[in-house]
Amino acid sequence: MWRARAGVPSAWWRGRLAAAGAIITDAEAAILSKRARSMFERDLEQTPANFRALTPLSFLAWAAAAYPEKTAVVHGPHRFSYRDLESRCRRLASALAGRGVGPGDTVSVMAPNGPALLEAHYGVPMTGAVLNALNFRLDADTIAFILAHAESKVLMTDREFAPVIKKALGTLKRQLAVVDIDDPLAPERGERLGDTDYESFLAAGDPAFSWTPPANEWNAITLNYTSGTTGNPKGVVCHHRGAFLNALGNALVMRFGPETVYLWTLPMFHCNGWSHTWAVTAAGGTHVCVRRPEPTLVFPAIKANRVTNMCGAPVVLNMLIHAPDDVKVRFDHTVEVATGGAAPPSPVIAAMERMGFRVTHLYGLTETFGPASVCAWQRDWDDLGLEEKATKMSRQGVRYPTVAELMVADPQTLAPVPADGKTMGEVLLRGNTVMKGYLKNGRATADAFAGGWFHTGDLGVMHPDGYMEVKDRSKDVIISGGENISSLEVEEVLYRHPRVMEAAVVAKPDEKWGETPCAFVTLKAEWEGNVRAEEIVAWCREHMASFKIPRTVVFGALPKTSTGKIQKFVLRERAKEL
Repeated sequence: MWRARAGVPSAWWRGRLAAAGAIITDAEAAILSKRARSMFERDLEQTPANFRALTPLSFLAWAAAAYPEKTAVVHGPHRFSYRDLESRCRRLASALAGRGVGPGDTVSVMAPNGPALLEAHYGVPMTGAVLNALNFRLDADTIAFILAHAESKVLMTDREFAPVIKKALGTLKRQLAVVDIDDPLAPERGERLGDTDYESFLAAGDPAFSWTPPANEWNAITLNYTSGTTGNPKGVVCHHRGAFLNALGNALVMRFGPETVYLWTLPMFHCNGWSHTWAVTAAGGTHVCVRRPEPTLVFPAIKANRVTNMCGAPVVLNMLIHAPDDVKVRFDHTVEVATGGAAPPSPVIAAMERMGFRVTHLYGLTETFGPASVCAWQRDWDDLGLEEKATKMSRQGVRYPTVAELMVADPQTLAPVPADGKTMGEVLLRGNTVMKGYLKNGRATADAFAGGWFHTGDLGVMHPDGYMEVKDRSKDVIISGGENISSLEVEEVLYRHPRVMEAAVVAKPDEKWGETPCAFVTLKAEWEGNVRAEEIVAWCREHMASFKIPRTVVFGALPKTSTGKIQKFVLRERAKEL
């Protein structure tokens, strides 16, 4: 007698019985398969009543129903309620559908933080299409590559960037529809490149446009291109399920609620604003937009709107810290700041705290929809001194509740490293908030997912308390005389110097040691030209082991990527010539 096997399809039963010489009809096979299921599966099917694909688009419908008259978006003097925001997003979807945009198409947007780009995060995927938010700091050749690689069907572009977009479009071998975004707050407006402007485009759309969730929640929702350091950028394909979950992870970790007032100092094009484009809406909070994260705009916006939350890379925090005193505006409440990228040096965290900001350190990548881990605060840290707190807070912490697994391990064997705070391994992640893969790049996708884990390329350690700390990018570790030196560790010491504003450390080839640390330092404005390399070296000698001390110190501005990251590959080339 055949033993029942739970969940086995009817085709299996038909095959097994046929092999034994028995004849069985499709109906009989279906009955056997049904009987084989557990009682929790029998007659309990997935239906429209009990299943719906996860998508962050549902957050907007909820917020518009729960808080229809609440201010959803602030953009200078302009205010939009959640009722307005939903109507505008549906109009956008309708207008795009009228241009033939639908499932599988790509819509690119070249715009700073503002209503148009926020609305695109909802209106574009409402059609089933995929949003490609362009980095507006990129050059024309790179933009042209992205538009071609993404096979963009429509481009919506802010007129401030008309010159670079015109040049990029001139190199494309095909036509695409262009919609001009005419923002009255733009510092300058270039020529019109399309046949309509954004507001006219919306006006032609239906505010009652009907959209449905994706047929599969793993369908693509956005296409984000990595900044890259060499070669063409890679297209990271993200899905509805991951966007939904990471947005909820952000709302949970950052304690967003209806009282949240979120200031957009983080570019929305960067990992879709780390999924905050959807997270703030999921909480019924308010989006406050500024076109640039400049101190002259940020400080007044915080005070005028009683901003509760903002995000930014360490370079943004540094700008706020070193803003002129007459630009800084004092406010009487605490602003929660989430920062990512390289670990902010403890002096930066301490300086922000003194200004009224409370810093939370996050870690993530474009490939993980933004944040994947958080330095969760522990109550026993309350009694620590400011510098000790900052040291604890500079770690990348524990995985997001919406991330399945995080470990620091040998990238080849996948064996976890000891939790001793010293042994380095690669930071590996997996779960529902990891990308689908790289567009049209199967080899890179396979490499990234080797062994069933997403390989971040970051090297870190695991501390005894279970907190992960990133020590370096794998390519940035300096190997001197057989000793591994973390460039971030040396940079941390340099940032503590009272006259240093920014610092980056890379490997410099050395005949004797193989490599030695080379420090590139930007001094605070009032100290430019008045600090010698010997002073920097002496400072390092007081605060670190001798083999980690930079043998070379170079003063000057640091080269940065379009997203504000220091271009260490440029510095490595400079170091070779010293």
